[in-house]
Amino acid sequence: MPDLTQYIIIAPPILLALAFHEYSHGWVADRLGDPTARNAGRLTMNPLVHLDMLGTIMLFVAHIGWAKPVPVNPYNLHNPKRDMVLVSLAGPVSNLIMAAAFGFLLKSFDHGALSSFQLPKPALIALVYGVVINISLAIFNLIPIPPLDGSRILGGLLPARLENNYRKLDHFGPLLVLALVLGGSFLHIPILWWIISPFVRFFSILFTGIDLSQL
Repeated sequence: MPDLTQYIIIAPPILLALAFHEYSHGWVADRLGDPTARNAGRLTMNPLVHLDMLGTIMLFVAHIGWAKPVPVNPYNLHNPKRDMVLVSLAGPVSNLIMAAAFGFLLKSFDHGALSSFQLPKPALIALVYGVVINISLAIFNLIPIPPLDGSRILGGLLPARLENNYRKLDHFGPLLVLALVLGGSFLHIPILWWIISPFVRFFSILFTGIDLSQL
């Protein structure tokens, strides 16, 4: 399959994963008292509103990336420390929910209730990548390196003194994340995939009955 054709097939699940991730952050923040995302027009599933140019390019080049973070003002939240943890968890959890949904469809069309319907091969490939991309995006964002969601979750769980020390990572965290993403593609040192692949294996078997980590 030509690379361009593959990119066309996997583009919809990638864009859907990114949009749902950011929408979920904004929706939970809005429910917890912060309307910043809604006022900024970010409570939408339109992927074009959420795209970050570099993060999207990395998704196609390195198969892992990010969207433009939804703005959140913690001072508007009912309980800023606790609620920021919930807002940060919303994105990864939403991707696991979406991975489960793609997995359900894949099982249904493959050997389940909808197996009598023959899906075209590109549609099956899109479903497979929908599972893998969403699991990968969820686990990637749970890595506790700023500015990933995992850093906000860990920071919210730490005592104030330890959190202040941990926040010193904010200055060089993005460079470390970029190095992890680029390392696998250009230096052939797949550190990031070593971290993510066991979770892709576990959740893909859970959601589909098949190990999709070898794609």
